[in-house]
Amino acid sequence: MSVSVVIPCYRSARTLPTLVSRIVSTLSQVSVRHEILLVVDGSPDETWETAAALARSIEGVRAVNLSRNYGQHNALVAGIREAAHDVVVTLDDDLQHPPEQIPSLLAALEGDRLDLVYGVAVEEEHGFLRNLASRSVKAGLSGALGIRTAQEISAFRAFRTRLRDGFRGLSGPHASIDVALSWATAKVGSVQVQMNQRAHGRSNYTVRMLFRHAMNMLVGYSAAPLRAASYLGFLAGVIGLVLGVGVLWRFAVGDTTVAGFTTVASMVALFSSAQLFAIGMLGEYVGRIHGSGMGRPTYVVRERVGPFHATDRPEEPVIPVHAGAGSGPGE
Repeated sequence: MSVSVVIPCYRSARTLPTLVSRIVSTLSQVSVRHEILLVVDGSPDETWETAAALARSIEGVRAVNLSRNYGQHNALVAGIREAAHDVVVTLDDDLQHPPEQIPSLLAALEGDRLDLVYGVAVEEEHGFLRNLASRSVKAGLSGALGIRTAQEISAFRAFRTRLRDGFRGLSGPHASIDVALSWATAKVGSVQVQMNQRAHGRSNYTVRMLFRHAMNMLVGYSAAPLRAASYLGFLAGVIGLVLGVGVLWRFAVGDTTVAGFTTVASMVALFSSAQLFAIGMLGEYVGRIHGSGMGRPTYVVRERVGPFHATDRPEEPVIPVHAGAGSGPGE
């Protein structure tokens, strides 16, 4: 088994040398042929200079510098598409995922029983609010997207590189590796690992960003919000019908009031809320279609350092040329 370790890097100039050294030491001890891909996601500090220096000085280390900050999952897509070995291992750049636990993930992949293994923390390494938000998002993904293993999802994962064929056509700015992997396999497992506290600084993944990432997955990979809007509209219609019947009954029995303002105002507010919610959901989907139609990229590579080869990179998309469209000789 050969391994490509993919690490999205952002503001990690202080942790990368230690992280790379520990990965090399761990995989060398278990005699695993490996490479390390450092994908710098438009970091504003010296992270790229550090990653490039490591790629020049350590055999098997490659560095990719994206042209701007695209987000963690987009950077992962870039690294996974560059991977050249049998298995891809992903982990964070802040030393919270111990490299010494990588052999545990690889051992779980032995044989044909599993294609994807997540490293699940024995004890969660984040604060109470972050952990609560994370568990809530995973529960929502399990219900809305039908990902039965959503509760086990983590950024510390190992999977067979061939799974990337399942999302070869993934494009646009809203990428989610875990959803894309669920398209390619149902053979998913987990192993418990001991996570560490963040070595330096604070996490860039706030509760707000976690919520936004959850919305990206729900809207980008599921029609559940549209169905929810339909259910809300149906519910509002039922309530409006009940209110209408009540008003007509009171009119029939002669128990009417002069104004009727409260009933009308309540019905208008109820229907307006349902309409605005549905319009908002439709607008989100239309906006994403518009963004994809403009050809917004998942990522753009600025430069590479290391032993890259043409065969390591994803194939360029082939655009078919139809007859009569200027494809003849001399045109």
